[in-house]
Amino acid sequence: MNRPERTTHLAAQADPSKRLVLEDVSIVVPTLGRDTLQECLLRIARGSVWPGRLIIVDQGRRPVVADWLNSLEEAGLNTLYIPSLGTGRASGLNEGLHEVKTPFVAITDDDCFVDASWLEVLVEALRTRPDIVASGRVLAGGDSVILTATSEERTEYRRPRLNFDRLSGGNMATSMAVLRKVGAFDESTYLRTAEDGEWIYRALRAGVGLIYEPRMVVTHMDWREAEARSEQYRSYARSHGGFYGKYLRRGDWFIGVRAAIHFVRAFRTMLRGLLTGNNELRIMGRSYLAGLPGGILNGLR
Repeated sequence: MNRPERTTHLAAQADPSKRLVLEDVSIVVPTLGRDTLQECLLRIARGSVWPGRLIIVDQGRRPVVADWLNSLEEAGLNTLYIPSLGTGRASGLNEGLHEVKTPFVAITDDDCFVDASWLEVLVEALRTRPDIVASGRVLAGGDSVILTATSEERTEYRRPRLNFDRLSGGNMATSMAVLRKVGAFDESTYLRTAEDGEWIYRALRAGVGLIYEPRMVVTHMDWREAEARSEQYRSYARSHGGFYGKYLRRGDWFIGVRAAIHFVRAFRTMLRGLLTGNNELRIMGRSYLAGLPGGILNGLR
């Protein structure tokens, strides 16, 4: 197979000089094989340190993804390519986590580009506190991305919050001991894009702390067109509703209050979009108002 020109020189673009390898951490990236994955891999390879292993779970099963990883192997980075028949991010995560042999694991997405010090910072946090989950800043890589986390204040949480739990699924790390305690990501279809929010809720309820570390930075790329973003917001809304429904079914009053607050936030977001002419906010708010009820019903079943 002929490789694209950029793929052929992936190792050279990554700076082939070897880095210090942190043998106690792996990175897991679930993907559909989007083109953004190539830049994602480059950013990891250009990091100040390398993981003991980089695990890519490719539900798109694109041969070029294996080529990209072979190129990084030539540069000295230990990789594992898993062409997966699974569907959904939770399934990809669980499949990748099953292959982790290191004490710690970091997770990012194929449309997230990590800062050079990202791995070094998160491993420092986990070595100090192996009993926690770490997350950090998510910066916008395009004009339309508004789901970001930009606070520069380091914060620790010991229990769920009424607004939301400060975990970014594409910028998280923890120990395998914590993962064994909390359990796998829920692969239910009604949680399709809320698997990370549901998982951290479970973790916090189990007494696992969440640390927001602002030095742990990724940039989330805006690659969807307006129509696709609108559908993504609807998917987020239905999945968040499914998350709420799952726990409402179990009599969790806290989630009932959180769901009510989410409805109010969605209405305010839509109203702010209408008043300011911000179409992105209007679409997001409307999508959540429309999608949350159906999602809750799905989760209640």
